[in-house]
Amino acid sequence: MKASLHPDLIIHNARITTLDSKYPAASNLAVKDGRILGVDDAEEYQAGPDTKVIDLKGHRVIPGLNDSHLHVIRGGLNYNMELRWDGVPSLADALCMLKEQAQRTPPGQWVRVVGGWTEFQFAERRMPTLEQINAVAPHTPVFILHLYCRALLNQAALRACGYTKDTPNPIGGEIQRDSQGNPTGLLIARPNASILYSSLAKGPKLPPEHQMNSTRHFMRELNRLGLTSVIDAGGGFQNYPEDYAVIDELHKRGEMTLRIAYNLFTQKPKQERADFARWIKMTGPGKGDDFFRCNGAGEMLVFSAADFEDFLEPRPDLPTSLEGDLKEVVSLLAANKWPFRLHATYEESITRFLNIFEEVNRDVPFKGLNWFFDHCETVSDRNLERIKALGGGIAIQHRMAYQGEYFMERYGKKAAERTPPVRKMLEMGVPVGAGTDATRVASYNPWVSLYWLVSGKTVGGVSMYPEKNRLTREEALRLYTQGSSWFSSESGKKGAIATGQLADFAVLTNDYFSVPEEEIKGIESVLTVVGGKIVHAAGDFSPHAPAPLPVLPEWSPVKVFGGYGAPLDVRKAARAGVPMQHEHTAQCRQHGCAHALHQLFTAAEVSRNRYAEFFGLGCDCFAF
Repeated sequence: MKASLHPDLIIHNARITTLDSKYPAASNLAVKDGRILGVDDAEEYQAGPDTKVIDLKGHRVIPGLNDSHLHVIRGGLNYNMELRWDGVPSLADALCMLKEQAQRTPPGQWVRVVGGWTEFQFAERRMPTLEQINAVAPHTPVFILHLYCRALLNQAALRACGYTKDTPNPIGGEIQRDSQGNPTGLLIARPNASILYSSLAKGPKLPPEHQMNSTRHFMRELNRLGLTSVIDAGGGFQNYPEDYAVIDELHKRGEMTLRIAYNLFTQKPKQERADFARWIKMTGPGKGDDFFRCNGAGEMLVFSAADFEDFLEPRPDLPTSLEGDLKEVVSLLAANKWPFRLHATYEESITRFLNIFEEVNRDVPFKGLNWFFDHCETVSDRNLERIKALGGGIAIQHRMAYQGEYFMERYGKKAAERTPPVRKMLEMGVPVGAGTDATRVASYNPWVSLYWLVSGKTVGGVSMYPEKNRLTREEALRLYTQGSSWFSSESGKKGAIATGQLADFAVLTNDYFSVPEEEIKGIESVLTVVGGKIVHAAGDFSPHAPAPLPVLPEWSPVKVFGGYGAPLDVRKAARAGVPMQHEHTAQCRQHGCAHALHQLFTAAEVSRNRYAEFFGLGCDCFAF
């Protein structure tokens, strides 16, 4: 017995998927000083007076999930202000939530539904109408963002934004008008989303104290889903260092429950090189620690290279200034050894980007730079070869799960079969990391993304990919763990449950490897560990949960509805006295979330009378 070593944490009676080829399965592990001390040898260590020992009762354990593309810093600043429609099974539920939140929101504040949903997830399979939105929220400003395509504003929000009959259309966007020329409330992205994001930015912000609370709640929400690491892709209206002050303060306080490697996203058209030249003097790749560190540049490098996907519109033709702009910035980054990432949806854009990269590489070699593209839904095999030759990688996301129907309508089902060609990327040996691109396009729920990789289906249930472009469950999990670690230059440090690696892992509600395919998207974590510290615990493991965290402000949608699958958190709604209505359809039993039925029974007494009609005899659509 290794009596001299007293682990901080021992877990046993588990089914551990290590993703370590040398020892792929285990039943116990030990943690010391934030790292894996031993795997399948816990009996050799003597528990000390402070050692926490947990019997996992046969639950499946996986390495902590790592989202290679999530706008977590920006999302955290706003999380407590946003009403999430992610995972809501019907438009009726969504509108009921909207009505309730509008009544709870004080004057001067907005109700915001900022992405993460699609009409195809709803039983009604349609968008809300402007008439419906104005009916349920006649006085409180409402802003609803739908993908990169459009935003729906009620009349109160139009007034708050100052949009009138005399407001001209901004460059790159359209304010839809009625026959008299008055704005209807529909904002259309043509050809990019700047009108959507600039309108959203007109709304009030939370004060710093509430932003800190909001960010902590968002991290806890991600922990609930098994995430332990993310790579932040920056974002519009996310300035460095101003908008990083909150996450930096939480890091200094030791209150982060999620590891974040962040990229810096240029903010000023025509001044992109100046942005990066200034940041190069302020920070640099690797600066920080294992919880919070700079990762490099992007995902926006220059505004002329922004080929945002909107499959309701034709592919945008990028300006001729792209080549000069991009070369100037990439040359600066390569010369200073800054890894970079670049948003790239269309094959035509990727070809032009690679022409520049190859030109720069001849003068300043990219070797060892860990640069990569994001998205690559329509990349060709030829350009995959060019990416590999330059030592690049590709971070993929489940954006097509939310807009695959639009893509197929415009380009055809055959063209959708490899959007993106994940199997081909892996066969060629290109580094691939998985993620979501949350929160504005797709949902932050990693299990919906894993479901998409395995099933090849949209959230609306439409099959897009043939078997040859789908992954096994283990392959998909590897992309969400070991795969993503390459993109933050942390290969071998995280991504597997192996001696010496960071002690980041998740214990699952259901066995990812054996549940029916449709139930993958309903999996959550019952115990999430980051650096050996328990950051989330539920169900039988609730006694190990961190102390509760109040929700600020008091009117926050999170306080009542929670996050993913928000309207169906019975306990929160019941405690807040919020009535809900829901008519069950066949859709409710097609989403495969029976694991959450325990929530219904736990809350039965407090909610029995108020929710008799809403919950009927036990709908199992909780977490879709």
